[in-house]
Amino acid sequence: MTSYKTNITRSTTFTLSGFSEREGLKHWLAVLLLLLYAISILGNILILFIIKEEQNLHQTMYYLLSLLSANDLGVSFSTLPTILATLCFHAPETAFHACLTQMFFIHFFSWTKSGILLAMSFNCYMAICHPLRYSTVLTDIRVAHMGISIIIRSFCMVFPLPFPLKRLPFCKTNVLTHSYCLHPDLIRLPCGDTTINSMYGLFIVVSAFGLDSVLIFLSYVLNLRSVLAIAFQEERLKTLNTCVSHICAVLIFYVPMVSVSMVHQFGKHVPEYVHKSMSLVYLFVPPMLNPIIYSINTKEFHKRLCKMLLGPKL
Repeated sequence: MTSYKTNITRSTTFTLSGFSEREGLKHWLAVLLLLLYAISILGNILILFIIKEEQNLHQTMYYLLSLLSANDLGVSFSTLPTILATLCFHAPETAFHACLTQMFFIHFFSWTKSGILLAMSFNCYMAICHPLRYSTVLTDIRVAHMGISIIIRSFCMVFPLPFPLKRLPFCKTNVLTHSYCLHPDLIRLPCGDTTINSMYGLFIVVSAFGLDSVLIFLSYVLNLRSVLAIAFQEERLKTLNTCVSHICAVLIFYVPMVSVSMVHQFGKHVPEYVHKSMSLVYLFVPPMLNPIIYSINTKEFHKRLCKMLLGPKL
């Protein structure tokens, strides 16, 4: 009885995993991740700076884009400490409460991003399907309310996640699969009943990601119907081009997320480094690509970047 009690203890630290299966590539991977971090952080800061400085970008679409860039910065900064510690400084240990805090912020920013993409799809829907009502419906005040509602929704969904974990004893190995703390990874470790954790995790995935993705899909079905009703092909392409950047942002967010979920559910015999690589793609690629996509597809960003890089005489 005594030995049983001593084995069931609350683990004070977790050990984060790097890519031990590919030891020879660890240094190159660290360099690659640092490069992705630099591109992501600098790119999103640049997007925020340009939107702030350019008066003609003070519009609904760019307000939502600035919220997306700020959220991507949050994703990058929430994973940066443990990624650096694990891959660069060979310090994989993280405290229990620090791990729960990181888990909260990673999932908070992921849920927030889903809500922002839904708001951006509504913006595209209004611009294409109801252009005459656009300025009266999407006022600055309503956009601010949308942003606040997205943040409150994400906070309310993610805030309860750490508490069921804190009540559970950890008697198994405390080694995590990734170089950062995720809820699906953490609920594998307790020796108590994790049914509540699993059910609540499934509930918020379905109610947030599931509902958001369905509404985004429906908005683009309606957009496509409106575009096809336009008589001239040139006008169709011009109208559809207004939402190309958003379509790309949705795809680079949801495709990696669905891929990671599919591999997690059905790829039981897939090597562990594949799981880790796909999770890194899900967390790192969208924040890096979003500034690039919007800089290429938005003339105002393109002009301002050229002016900053090549000088005012361009």
